[in-house]
Amino acid sequence: MPRVIHFEFVADNPERAKKFYQGVFGWKIEKWKGPMEYWLVTTGDKAKPGIDGGFSKRASPQDTVVNTIGVPDIDKYVKLVEKNGGSITQPKHAIPGVGWLAYFKDPEGNIWGMEQEDPSAK
Repeated sequence: MPRVIHFEFVADNPERAKKFYQGVFGWKIEKWKGPMEYWLVTTGDKAKPGIDGGFSKRASPQDTVVNTIGVPDIDKYVKLVEKNGGSITQPKHAIPGVGWLAYFKDPEGNIWGMEQEDPSAK
């Protein structure tokens, strides 16, 4: 069964956000070495319940928190979203070295991500 595996939020000032979340919760925050400006957030011990996430610089005022669901076959789940009344807001695209990602809107207007792990994604 697919589960939420990652959270994302946006920040007007990434360094201020980093300082805040490290100061309040003690989260470990590191700039990603990938092709885009992104910070990875480790929220705790992987042996305990919880998820890690990341954040990027806010691109538009409508940007908000997005949770990402891990799926075994992103193409199958894109079709299931559309068949069940949702819509794809950002088509499947590669996150190099990580996998395939797509964003969708559910029938209630909420935006979610779906990710299929695939280290060979380019």
